[in-house]
Amino acid sequence: MSLVRKHILKIDPYEAGKPIDEIKRQLGFKEVIKLASNENPLGPSPKALEAIRKNLKLINRYPDSQGFYLKRKLAKALNFEPANIVLGNGSDELIDILIKTFVEEDEHILTADFTFLEYKIISQVKARTVITVPLKYFKYDLEAIKRKVDKKTKLIFISNPNNPTGTYVTKYELEEFMRDLPETVLLVFDEAYNTFIDVNDFPNSLSYIRSKNVVVLRTFSKAYGLAGLRIGFAVARPEFTSYMEIARQPFNVNLLAQAAAIAALDDKKFLSKSRRVILEGKDYLYDNLTRLGLAYVPSVSNFILIDLARDGVEVFNKMLKFGVIVRDMKQYGLKNFIRVTIGTKKENERFIKVLRKVLRLADGETQDQFPTIKSKELRRGKR
Repeated sequence: MSLVRKHILKIDPYEAGKPIDEIKRQLGFKEVIKLASNENPLGPSPKALEAIRKNLKLINRYPDSQGFYLKRKLAKALNFEPANIVLGNGSDELIDILIKTFVEEDEHILTADFTFLEYKIISQVKARTVITVPLKYFKYDLEAIKRKVDKKTKLIFISNPNNPTGTYVTKYELEEFMRDLPETVLLVFDEAYNTFIDVNDFPNSLSYIRSKNVVVLRTFSKAYGLAGLRIGFAVARPEFTSYMEIARQPFNVNLLAQAAAIAALDDKKFLSKSRRVILEGKDYLYDNLTRLGLAYVPSVSNFILIDLARDGVEVFNKMLKFGVIVRDMKQYGLKNFIRVTIGTKKENERFIKVLRKVLRLADGETQDQFPTIKSKELRRGKR
């Protein structure tokens, strides 16, 4: 295609998790469970649903381009000003806005090799150079990333917790990393899974915004169950957000998404329940994966990365035949892994049952060849 920009032809596009309706249609199932895209298994916030119903009659109108009421509510909740906040059509669009706002054509972006794929894909679409650094024990290797910083480095993406590994960088590690970081570098913390944190040494990234070149990304897709509405937000100093607003499309966040997000922020009961379901489900899955002799990466998110020590795509395809959708990790370069979203108690039990069947394991049996040495260390909590 001579009309297409040359670098577009070289991009490996993002592969989203298979939708439930597609599997129902293809395989003739009446019931399918999806544990592939880190969505909230409880559905959306009830208060958000009520807000959507009340605002349906207004969808003939354009949404508030500035998101005045949502920004005001977020600012109050986070102890910032509305000018510190930029709204986006999910975190994906905010990543896009950051790159086109701050990164020149001859400047570089740094991130990890096994992390959220959109950092690399969006950068490639915009013909920006991305330098990736290997993970260390499935974690961001901040020391190695810092050694890669040079005069051309403009932006660093850190997914914390990291997708797809579920690991995190600690407050100490992060503060050591930021020490003596050049003033010409913008540091972006992508915290899509911050609601599920169950450790004491996770950094309070918002506390760095006023004194460091830091942008924090968060979303309503996970804990609040609004993934289908596509709404996220960035928090940064006004000297950064004012220029991001210039690069942002004027009506990027739709009317129903804004109304739902405003209401969801008041739904503390739903947020608490979502967190409890995920933490309880994680313990259940840890216990049963251990019984199966399978290695996994300890996670502070709502998903678990599992080392099968065999072809993950093959296991993924076999599980589909039982109506269970997980995520194979082929596109991430982790061919022997799958990632599973923590679901409801019923969904978790079905996942384990199907996984056991697919791996041809009977109750109480294990596979001695699992796990690998590195995965053993991780499963025992060594980070």
